[in-house]
Amino acid sequence: MASVASSHASGASASTGASGRNVWTVVLCWTTVMLEGYDLVVLGAIIPTLLKTRHLGMTAGDATTVATLSLVGVAIGAVLVGPLADRLGRRSLLIGSVVLFSVFTLLVPLAGSVAMFAVLRLVAGLGLGACMPVSLTMMAEHMPAERRARASTLTMTGYHTGAVITSLLALQVTDNWRVLFYVLGAAGLVVAVVQWFRLPESEAFVRARKTPGPRRVPFADLLKPAYLRAGIGIWVASFMGLLLVYGLNTWLPKLMNDAGYPVPTAVTQLLILNVGGVAGLVLGGFVADRRGIRLTTAGWFAVSVGMLACLSVRMHSDLLLDTVVFLTGVFVFSAQVLVYAYVTNFYPAAVRGTALGSASGIGRIGSIVGPSVTGALVAAGVGHPWGFYFFAAVAVLAFAAVLTLPGPAGTADREAVEPAV
Repeated sequence: MASVASSHASGASASTGASGRNVWTVVLCWTTVMLEGYDLVVLGAIIPTLLKTRHLGMTAGDATTVATLSLVGVAIGAVLVGPLADRLGRRSLLIGSVVLFSVFTLLVPLAGSVAMFAVLRLVAGLGLGACMPVSLTMMAEHMPAERRARASTLTMTGYHTGAVITSLLALQVTDNWRVLFYVLGAAGLVVAVVQWFRLPESEAFVRARKTPGPRRVPFADLLKPAYLRAGIGIWVASFMGLLLVYGLNTWLPKLMNDAGYPVPTAVTQLLILNVGGVAGLVLGGFVADRRGIRLTTAGWFAVSVGMLACLSVRMHSDLLLDTVVFLTGVFVFSAQVLVYAYVTNFYPAAVRGTALGSASGIGRIGSIVGPSVTGALVAAGVGHPWGFYFFAAVAVLAFAAVLTLPGPAGTADREAVEPAV
């Protein structure tokens, strides 16, 4: 009897320990993504102040260069971190990325020239770009396979939470914009310390590391026949998805204003769009786990086509406009994240970090192209309706790319070898 009791106690203790590790993983990965959401909005929040005060002699062209280099850094970081995470481990790469990003963020307010300001943002972007792919990978690997879509979408709600926090702080500090960087950098270092003591390594990575074979995971592995078809579809869908997310977040108020809506209404639509994004992330994850990630992602992009096309039409009912914008946020924002969920579910642990990093990195190119093309349409005086026609066409391409992805059968062999954690 004593032996049985001891066995039960040991099992309960192990279960409690595993549960605690999973809780820390969820909390710390979500918090890391929240930091990214905070950062990627902070520059837009302070650019008007930088230009008004002529900080370091900054011009509108300089501000555009700084913003572009920040996104370039994020793209490079996302691509580079994948192979390293698959070779060295998720935990160490995530902590290192947070530290790099936080230290250089703290240095940004101390820049003595526009060039140094841009370089610091570029290097901070390298660390920032690595954070989200590794966070999503760790979250997925700490969840059973049937809940991985939810893991990705719920993690990404942290992004929007961070964006809201930045907006609220920016309203409070007004011209004292340096506070925004100090808060972000200090918060990042605190998160890194907690990660050092509390964040466990991914058990899926540990199992993959024990498997005989080479540790190095080059990007070329994704071009092998087993992964090539999925890789091309994922890269195209991710590029188009982030093009939509950044294009809409950057230009929606201006497009709405060009359509004849008053400025307060146009600005309010951006808030409604992002509220819809949060709702869509929660809904999309649950639907994808029940109906299949590929099918749900295709459906989400298909509905996005219709919503974006509808926005090209001038609406005289505020309720109708709010509803269409809300639904646009629901489907467009979560469709992009469901692409990441597909990656975490399709690829085995040995190459999962590389695959997710490549998807995020290539998608980041779309995040640069989207605002640029839309801005060109606005400058040409045809932002409305052609901006929305452009977005609808992009969503069609994303939908077509998702249709080319292998179905659930593509993951059968992997799941047999790699049981859910």
